[in-house]
Amino acid sequence: MSYQDTTYVIFDGDNDMWAYAYMKGWKKNDNINFDFEDAHDIKPLTYLASNEVYIKSRLRERMKSTDQVIVLVGESTKYLYKYVRWEIELAKELDLPIIVINLNNKKSIDNSLCPPILRNANAIHIPFKLNAIKYSLDNFPSFYNYRRDKTKNTDYYWNDSVYNDLGI
Repeated sequence: MSYQDTTYVIFDGDNDMWAYAYMKGWKKNDNINFDFEDAHDIKPLTYLASNEVYIKSRLRERMKSTDQVIVLVGESTKYLYKYVRWEIELAKELDLPIIVINLNNKKSIDNSLCPPILRNANAIHIPFKLNAIKYSLDNFPSFYNYRRDKTKNTDYYWNDSVYNDLGI
């Protein structure tokens, strides 16, 4: 369940912080049924956070304690290499389930915005909708763990019946 599994969120900190803030807001709101263990709460960065080697070592520690990864994909995500691409490469190296969330609400891969490293990466591509995110956190990791040895180089997405059931 999403509320028990540690989730590492990758995003463009300059342009897409709003989406991450929404997720944290949903988590804090007692009237919204949404929860996740945020890996960014593990080993907070200190004043040394301007040093790339230090930052990457801390991020690696966080990701090693993670059960799944979310990548928030906005307008400029595919152009970010220093941290975003490195974090995605690390998630793939650690064989973690990856949930790609399209901030433009597309329900499948958006080839114009998706970082090339996430194409055919056995990741699921979903819209930035609370119910879709919650459903994916609850269901995709077990699906991924079941399918990872059987299917390689695939982009996943939920079919329309799932979105209909979720009211999307």
